[in-house]
Amino acid sequence: MNVVIIEDEKPAARRLERMLNTEGLSVIKTLHSVAKAKEWFRENEQPELIFLDIQLSDGLSFEIFEQIEISSSIIFTTAYDQYALKAFKLNSIDYLLKPIEEDDLQKAIEKYKHFNPTKEKQQPSLPMEQIKQLLSSYQNNYKERFTVKVGQHIRSIKTEEIECFYSENKASFIYTKTGRNYPIDNSLEQLEDLLDPLVFFRVSRKYFVHIDSIKDIIAYSNSRLKIKMNNFQEDEIIVSRERVKDFKSWLG
Repeated sequence: MNVVIIEDEKPAARRLERMLNTEGLSVIKTLHSVAKAKEWFRENEQPELIFLDIQLSDGLSFEIFEQIEISSSIIFTTAYDQYALKAFKLNSIDYLLKPIEEDDLQKAIEKYKHFNPTKEKQQPSLPMEQIKQLLSSYQNNYKERFTVKVGQHIRSIKTEEIECFYSENKASFIYTKTGRNYPIDNSLEQLEDLLDPLVFFRVSRKYFVHIDSIKDIIAYSNSRLKIKMNNFQEDEIIVSRERVKDFKSWLG
């Protein structure tokens, strides 16, 4: 069985290739970006099966299907349940949450074999209209700026400038990468629907952190983790025990 891997994290791609080789599958190509994938599929015969990471360095992998008609079966790989579940609804063979476990990989391959007993050409598993709708929902759902009041002035802060969000005395605050904090009207519960889950993670009832602002992660008591941020020093940020597993997956 010929397989193509589309994965921007090279160590993860190498690990997956080793696992697939162990299962007797032949990896004919590993691609690391949307652009490279488009280029390769234009010039080469499609494989029987694609292992496709959803979030690549230059965009969402769904963008590949805007220009290329893919007839291969697809198994999605992702560190994010939200993306995985939406992708799964597009009638892909299966999805695997990273880090990929050997048992889960074996089950996904068996599922592929069950649904594809012959080598007859299949219809594309991802209808274009569904792809466009999914892309639209990803691109438009998340807040890019927050408006804050500074004295008598109103300022707009980009989410990329924010190191973390936190709550204190029933109020919510932004802490920026320049060391400033501002109150906001949104609760942390509301932020769960407003923030891009690729970028921000709610580590506890009190904190959301930006993935690029984490300086260090330290083992802490009772199976918890302590986070050191690049600038935020006002309080200890602890990953609650029930969120540790999801937090590690989010980090990739």
